[in-house]
Amino acid sequence: MATNAQSKRESIRERIYADLRRRLQRSEFGPEDKLVDVEIASAYGASRMPAREALLQLVNEGYLVGTTRGFAVPTLTLQDVRDVFEMRKLLEPRAAAHAARALDASTEAQLTSALADAKAATEEDDVERFILANIEFRNSWLGCVRNERLASTISRFVDHVQTVRLETLRRPATRQVVIEGLEDLHAAFVARDPIAASDRMAAFIGAAEQAYFAARKAQLGPEATKSHLRAV
Repeated sequence: MATNAQSKRESIRERIYADLRRRLQRSEFGPEDKLVDVEIASAYGASRMPAREALLQLVNEGYLVGTTRGFAVPTLTLQDVRDVFEMRKLLEPRAAAHAARALDASTEAQLTSALADAKAATEEDDVERFILANIEFRNSWLGCVRNERLASTISRFVDHVQTVRLETLRRPATRQVVIEGLEDLHAAFVARDPIAASDRMAAFIGAAEQAYFAARKAQLGPEATKSHLRAV
């Protein structure tokens, strides 16, 4: 049985972990930032051990990597991103079908609200609000997936490419692709149609992948893209 001290430490670790993960989802840490356990502990008014445990959990889940000067956001190659999209295409259509079957009125309202926020953010050119609305939409339908391992795996894979997608989401054309995908998914979820949810999720991920690599090609230029592809 856990002692009061152990329970308190675990609670602190969970709080630090959850907050750091939210900040990583929003890309608050750049490649040059180093997260040091003693500094994290001080920032949260905690001892070093729960802070380090939270950081190591984030490492185990792929959000961070260890360095000689602390922990940092991993640098993903184009092949890394391709691999993540491949996993998403394998997992998310099935998960969306499960979610469509289990969707309740509360979750439908959350999806509708998140979609409205995403549209409003697009009209106002508010990238941060758009990103948060996109995350809220995903978290809402994932909450209806009863297979918790499937839901948590999908959440981590999406989070892993979130950092590198943020720059492409600043492009109006990419945001429009996302909006159209969310609208299609919303219609399938509201209809409680598992087949349509699966099909539209597959199409949505495929469109997002194409938009991402089109944006990356435009950023790097043709020759730089070829060189980078040879390197991976």
